[in-house]
Amino acid sequence: MKGIFTRWIISAISLLLTAALLPGIEVSILSAFVASAFLGVFNALLRPILLILTLPINILTLGLFTFVINGLMLYLVSGVIKGVEIQGFGWAVIGAALLSLIGWVLHALVTEEGRVEVIELKRGRDGTWRSS
Repeated sequence: MKGIFTRWIISAISLLLTAALLPGIEVSILSAFVASAFLGVFNALLRPILLILTLPINILTLGLFTFVINGLMLYLVSGVIKGVEIQGFGWAVIGAALLSLIGWVLHALVTEEGRVEVIELKRGRDGTWRSS
C-alpha cells in the first residue's frame, strides 16, 4: 500500500514538472494530485479499450498512435479536473509524451515497497563500471 501512495506522489510531481516545462499546460499543486489519481483510473479503465479499438491504426503507425491515445487521456483529465488547463489537443499529446518520460525516470527509482533506491556505480580496478 505504501508503494501505491509513493507512486501517486511521483505521478503528481511528474505532472507538475510537465506543466512547468510546457507553456501550453497549467496545473495547480492540489489539482496535480487529483489529476494524477484520475489519470490512473482513466488509464486503467479507458486506455485498454481505446487501444483495442484503434489496433489497426496503431499497427499501421507502428505504435505511434499510442501517443495520441495518451494525449487523449490527459486531455480528458483536463476536462474533468478544474485546475488542469491544456491549451489544445496538440499540447496534450506533447504533454503526455513528456509526462511519460518524466514518470518513467522517477518511477524507476521507486521499489514495490515504496522505497527510493538509486543504483550507485563504482569503477573497478579493471576500469569497468559495476553496481555496488
